[in-house]
Parts: sequence; C-alpha cells; structure tokens
Amino acid sequence: MEPTRVLARRGPRAALTLFAALALALTCLVVPSAGPASAATIDTGAWYVLVNQHSGKAMEIGGGSSAEGAELTQFTRNDTCAQQWRFLDSGGGYYRLMNRCSGLVAEIYEHSVDNGASVVQWSDLGNANQEFSVQDVSGNIQLVNRNSGKALDLWEWSTADGARVSQYDDTNAANQQWRMVAVDSVAAAYPGPGPVTGDTFAHDPEVLKKPDGEYLLAFTANGVGLKTSSDRTNWTDVGAAFPGGTPWADEYTGGERNLWAPELKYANGQYYLWYSASSFGENRSAIFLATSPTGASGTWTNRGVVVESGTGDDFNAIDPAVTEDQNGDWWMSFGSFWSGIKLIRLDSSTGMRSGSEFHSIASRGGGAIEAPTIHHRDGYYYLFVSFDRCCQGADSTYRVMAGRSTSITGPYVDRAGTPMMNGGGTEILASHGSVHGPGHQTVLADSDGDALFYHYYRDDGVAQLGINLLRYDGGWPVVY
Repeated sequence: MEPTRVLARRGPRAALTLFAALALALTCLVVPSAGPASAATIDTGAWYVLVNQHSGKAMEIGGGSSAEGAELTQFTRNDTCAQQWRFLDSGGGYYRLMNRCSGLVAEIYEHSVDNGASVVQWSDLGNANQEFSVQDVSGNIQLVNRNSGKALDLWEWSTADGARVSQYDDTNAANQQWRMVAVDSVAAAYPGPGPVTGDTFAHDPEVLKKPDGEYLLAFTANGVGLKTSSDRTNWTDVGAAFPGGTPWADEYTGGERNLWAPELKYANGQYYLWYSASSFGENRSAIFLATSPTGASGTWTNRGVVVESGTGDDFNAIDPAVTEDQNGDWWMSFGSFWSGIKLIRLDSSTGMRSGSEFHSIASRGGGAIEAPTIHHRDGYYYLFVSFDRCCQGADSTYRVMAGRSTSITGPYVDRAGTPMMNGGGTEILASHGSVHGPGHQTVLADSDGDALFYHYYRDDGVAQLGINLLRYDGGWPVVY
C-alpha cells in the first residue's frame, strides 16, 4: 500500500483552450468488426484498433510489451491486445490512449515538441504530453498532442511492419489519419466479483483456510483487522489481532495504530501473521511477525522485526507475502515503489528471516509496483503484483499483473516474454464498471480451484472484498 508518486521528468498539466465537447451515447456492447467511429462518437467503454489511412496497418506496442518506454509502431492488423486502445476522457475534448496489453498510455517522450520525437507508452500520469485532441478528417481522425500541438503520424510515410509512430506538424496528410475500428467493450473484459456478503469492507486482504475448514481473513486496519467465514461468501468481523495496540511498531508509524498488508500462514500447529508498519510515502518501514495458537483476536504474540528499511535503502519493507516452495522452504516477497519487489528466505520453524539472501524479482524503475504474492501451480511460480495507484477511492487505478518462472527466485517474465525486472507484467484484472482499482491480491488454492482475493473500490469510494476464481489458459491465469 503506497501513495502515488509523480516522476520528476513528467511536467505539469498544461491549461489549453477547450477544443470540443464530448458526445456520449449510452454504453452498449460493442461487437467485433464494427464500423469506423469519429471524434463525435467515441465510446470510452470500448477498445479500438487504429488503422493508418496511408499504410493500412494498425498502431501497436511492439511485441505487446508492457514495459514503460516501449515505442508505438505499426504492424499488419491482427486485433491482438497490443493493437487495442481505449480512449480515457481527460475533459475539454482531450483523451489519453491506453493500451489493452500493458494498461499504459501513449505519450510524447520527455515532453518533446520536436518533429520526429518518439512516441512511447508510460504510466498514466494525466500530463499534457499524454493527452490528445481527436479531430475529424475525411472520415478518419487525427490525434494532436496537447503539449506539442503536433499530430501522430507514420514517420517518413513508411508502409513497413515495425515502422515507428512519431509526431509532426499537423498537415492533415494520409499518414496522420487513423481509422477507428471498435473491436470489443471494456465491460466485457473482466467479470464482476463473485458473491460476498456480511461485513464486506476490506483493504489489502489476506486469507487462509484453517484445519477445521473455516476461512480466516486479515486486512489493513487498526491493530490488523480479522474476519471469518464458513463458506467463503458471508464474512463476519471478529475484532483486531492486536486490540491493545502495538507500541513496538510506533517508531515506524509515528504512533498511528493502522497496520498494513498482513500475511497469514498456518504451520507447525500455530498461526503466523506478518504485517507492515510504516507511513505513507516513507520507506522507514518494518515487517513484523506475530504468532497465535488459534488465530483469534487478542491471542497474538509479537515475535519481532523480520526485515526493515530506512531512508538509505533503495527498497521499502512493506506488503509481505510468504510462499512455501516445492522443497518446503519458506520465502517472503515484499516491496513497494523504490527499486521494486524483493525476496528473502525465512526459517520454516520460526517464520523469521534466515540468512542474507536478497533477490530482486520485479521492478518498474521506481514506478508504481507493490503487493506481491507468489503462487505455485503446474511447475511454475506465478508472481502477482499490483501496478499503479492505490488508496484513491474510486479514482484508484490499481490493477493486477502477473508473470511466471520455474524458479521461485526468478527470473519472472510476462506472457510476451518481457522480464518483470524490466517493467513486464501481464494484466489479469483492472477497473471495469463500478469496480475501481482492484488490487493487493492473494491467491488461495481451495477445493474448487484457485481463488483470487483482492480489494476494490465502489463508486462511493468504499473499499470492498473481491473474490473470483482463476483458470489457466495456456498456462496463464484468467479471472472468471
């Protein structure tokens, strides 16, 4: 759990003249092979392929990369997610273009105003170099950047696969014209959460199934909140793990009682609880361990700090998740922003750190990545993480990403083969409809399959517990 950071190289949003009003029809299901759209009929609930008038080829992210800085190019139209774009309304007639594969948005690199500047994808920061006006030209559209005032075009009128998309003075030429073809609806992309009733508030949920079949769930709250359920549907709040407070953690929280992102495990005849003590925007943080004979409120005993970080470190010791590998060894993944996700070994009898191994397994170069969890299935270790902004209510842009490796220590790669250490990650769940910012996920291997637990925000900004099952298509997790 970590607040949004704006990277220094990104400039402020410019205040420019209102270009045009947005006319929206009621959102409906968009079927494949629909006809072209215009600026006046943009459906922000649809995915579009953008076909260049000159070359007849589609704008895409080369290789379906999910890395920040990957260039926009053209390729023979195939309607894969690398070629699908969603128009995110910025107001005032401006839009951001979000790629379906990566969840990142198109931008003019480094705020350049030069002809021929690179057009890349980057995290959605809402800056002027990421915003485009949409202009109707001869039945097609032009995309004119808000910062530079220049139009996206095919550099040097190329018709070759892989030719780059750039910006140039607005000429209305055919290599600057794009045909919008709606191919899918956003609403159809992801299912809604499964049934959850009772006490449904949750933030950063973690869950286990007790030996008696009851589910125990821990979540971010004062003293770490606890819930139980007999059926994985109806949940009851059962108090805090530490109802009397945690004075041993005060030096990391500034005296606040709110403890973040717990992790649970049952082993050796007892319950283990790891949790984070920190403050927003700081990496003076620690992950603590407690144990309990029953898992009930007030029965937890502090066992001390497992790992900590400070202002001189390039990582943040929050968001713990513990995985037992196929040899029976315990590992803790953790991390948020800074240099990304880390992995250390734990002592399987105590739950405390063992040895000095320190692995880096995923990073976005200081960008928004956190909340790791590793799940083993069919010969692979799947690393699930959350990208982008948490904790902004209905404005949150959290989304669940995944990669996999045959070794718990990595390297982890996404479906396109991009290393997660280079910003890779395959999106498996993102905002849709009234589900805002789903993330901080965990996976429970249950009797009916793998269950994905996560939090999301309702339209009113209240955090809710989300649960869906996972299937694996071609070895990659799919939410259903």
